Amino acid sequence: MARANPIRLGIVGLGRAGVAMHLPELKGREDKFQVVAVCDLAPERREAVAREYGCKAYARIEDLLADPNVEMADIATRSCDHFDHAMMALKSGKHVNHEKPITVTYAQAKKLQAQAKRSKGTLYIRHNARFEPAFMHVRELVASGLLGDVYQVRLCRPQFMRRNDWQTLKKFGGGLVLNWGPHLMDHALEFLESPVESLWSDVRRVAAVGDAEDHFKIILRGRNDRLVDIEVSGGAATRSPEYTIWGTRGGLTCQDTTITLRYLDPKAKLGPRKPDPGNPAQNWAATETLPWIEETVPVKYEQKFIIWDKLYDAVRKGKPYPIALERAVDVMKYLELAKKGTPFAQ
Repeated sequence: MARANPIRLGIVGLGRAGVAMHLPELKGREDKFQVVAVCDLAPERREAVAREYGCKAYARIEDLLADPNVEMADIATRSCDHFDHAMMALKSGKHVNHEKPITVTYAQAKKLQAQAKRSKGTLYIRHNARFEPAFMHVRELVASGLLGDVYQVRLCRPQFMRRNDWQTLKKFGGGLVLNWGPHLMDHALEFLESPVESLWSDVRRVAAVGDAEDHFKIILRGRNDRLVDIEVSGGAATRSPEYTIWGTRGGLTCQDTTITLRYLDPKAKLGPRKPDPGNPAQNWAATETLPWIEETVPVKYEQKFIIWDKLYDAVRKGKPYPIALERAVDVMKYLELAKKGTPFAQ
């Protein structure tokens, strides 16, 4: 059996992303990732994690990046610091695992992309929602052709929350466009399957405090004429399916872990129909009986945080990483366009 060769990880930022997400997700992957250093401004945070993992603790990112034992910097700081921290890590020659958003502006994303091309290390963007179980299952159903020619996709994440943390402040890169936006814009571009032809948006603040937005709608039209509607709200008092897909032979909705399908029997051939210019019947009775199939199925995948496995395979085995850097840059382009001309633009 080959000897384990874990990636030596230095985690920068021990807040919600670093401690509540990255570290728990790495449990059971000690053969692939070894936490050798952590960095945080709060001494109690960095010392607690250092004790648990038996690793070094730093107050400054410069010191962590100077540690020769750190092979990859895991950037989990506030959004406003992402550009500076990732740039420093790339210039130090480290690989970089980078939380979303890649930056807070499109111009910063382009600069980071240019630096990544010059650097010894590789920049990996953590668009981990690409492996959300429902997304993977719904994508498979769309690709199967069961729904016919898909012409509209709706991605929705509603909740009501009077939020008051740093994510409500523009100066820290707060707001739902940079919080949920990178995930769902990445999903949207996957569903669009075509270059973006046009974009419409509405961005506003409803329930949160601060000066950043907590509600947005973005509608993308592809060159293939497919429409993707993204809606994320922190001011929505009612629920809505996370996914709604309409095609020429059927549709689906997905909420939580349940997919509801209604589609025409693939074995049935529909007879020809012609427009009738005559007077219609004096009732609203259906004039055609269609072979609909209705079913409810559970989402077949489980959440296993496989983005870490993909990251390991990219670094250690040279396999392609599924999130292209160019995609993350494009995501920032469209998110910035969505806020352009609003009070919430960075």
